[in-house]
Amino acid sequence: MPRIVAIEFSTAGKLYDFDAGTLDLAPGDKVVVETDRGLGIGTVLQPPVERTEGVPENLVPIRRKATPDDMATQERNRQLEKSAFDFCLKRIMERGMQMKLVRVEYQFDSSKAVFYFTADGRVDFRDLVKDLAHTFHTRIEMRQIGVRDESKMIGGIGICGRELCCCSFLREFQPVSVKMAKEQNLALNPSKISGQCGRLLCCLDYEYETYCCLRKNFPKCGKRVRTPSAAGVIDKINILTGTITLRLDDNKQITIRRDEILSDSAADALPAAPPAAAAPPPEPRREQRERRHQQRPASSSTPQQREEKRQESRAAAIVAPPSGEAGGSEAQDGQKKQEGRRRNRHRKHGHRRKQGDKPDTTTPTPQTPGA
Repeated sequence: MPRIVAIEFSTAGKLYDFDAGTLDLAPGDKVVVETDRGLGIGTVLQPPVERTEGVPENLVPIRRKATPDDMATQERNRQLEKSAFDFCLKRIMERGMQMKLVRVEYQFDSSKAVFYFTADGRVDFRDLVKDLAHTFHTRIEMRQIGVRDESKMIGGIGICGRELCCCSFLREFQPVSVKMAKEQNLALNPSKISGQCGRLLCCLDYEYETYCCLRKNFPKCGKRVRTPSAAGVIDKINILTGTITLRLDDNKQITIRRDEILSDSAADALPAAPPAAAAPPPEPRREQRERRHQQRPASSSTPQQREEKRQESRAAAIVAPPSGEAGGSEAQDGQKKQEGRRRNRHRKHGHRRKQGDKPDTTTPTPQTPGA
């Protein structure tokens, strides 16, 4: 069963698991381990723990405890880092390169030197690498980092008067948004809510969940509420003290506590709505048709009687032309009036005659009786 120990290589840096083997280690001991970049000296943060589950793959064993010679080598590397930092900074200023050197880190065996820098965009540092390799005779690696990593490496004092969280205990950066500042009723002033790195303060995330839980017990701003003594609109809410600033109708502001609110004024002013009656279930369509058919009044006449009535009405409409000369002239006049009305109806309503139709221009000749 492996004995796993947690090791860090820098203050508040990322933790790495190693196999302690048979070594007797305690928190604060210096050990020499093999890393992806080569040999390095780390600090034991937690005592070895035997695990049966969650064992990382490719667990690397610890080489040995750091000896006085190892500590002397590390101190010599620190002196090389200072000289390399000064030389690289001088070359950057001479070449006018748009980059800021942050830190230089030497490997334990001095096989490689890593130069950390920040820049707004891409930087062509090929000539700079040639100068560094020619001067220090080792492998050179240029690594661009962000502004938060820069603050973590350099350190500093925050606006709270304490050491920065990122270089004291914060091992991983958490995403921070302006919504967290709004939820805590902080002034959205960039100089007040920004840290040394220029980004939003990491401490905005510490109390965000607490504010969200406490705010659930308070009404929202802009809501109209009623108290035993007055009624008004909520202007401000102080979650820490549990007080609410109420703006009355005469623009006067008063401070009340949460338990003094009786209920919403708008809800009290409205009458209680009567309970809605349960709607009857919809009637099937077939039953609806049958019901309408039953309600329709039944006709007393038979189909044969209705056909006889229609024939009588047709026969009554046919009128025989009167006999005699007067009757003939009246029929002709009626026929002419009917023709004129038909033509006028076509003109009035814009109807078009068909192409084959021609207006009837012939005038019927009167017939004399007895001819």
